[in-house]
Amino acid sequence: MKRSTLATILTLACLGAGSSLAQQPNPATVSHAWVRGAVAGQNATGAFMEITASADSTLIGVASPVAKSVEIHEMTMDGGVMKMRAVKSVPLPAGKPVEFKPGGYHVMLIGLLKPLNGGDSVPIELTLQGKDQKSSKVNVSAEVRALGAATEEHHHH
Repeated sequence: MKRSTLATILTLACLGAGSSLAQQPNPATVSHAWVRGAVAGQNATGAFMEITASADSTLIGVASPVAKSVEIHEMTMDGGVMKMRAVKSVPLPAGKPVEFKPGGYHVMLIGLLKPLNGGDSVPIELTLQGKDQKSSKVNVSAEVRALGAATEEHHHH
């Protein structure tokens, strides 16, 4: 009797593991994530990273506890004029790194709740939507890089 219950439990355990694999535990790999340091009184800053999706998907949302709102912006050159616009989503083709960098797509952290000092790390949560319309979350820890504040650093430590 005991043996069959154990077998059932094992089977269930395997099934459980199988279903989580179908979920794609890692919908995307994020590398080189960093946030531009922001001093007190500065309301917004940019976050940059490289996202490589494991399957064709779309970045549909970004959130971070350090800012009131987080938006995806795209910078484009239009006849020699640099334009910035907020975009709702960014296509992420499978296996192709999409760079979020100054001068291209970037993430704007707006309404900062605290100054971001060099060396801090900022949690950012990305929401990706797959072809099947299912969304998944990717958590990123972005390093804050102070702008020209290398000399300032030493006083704090």
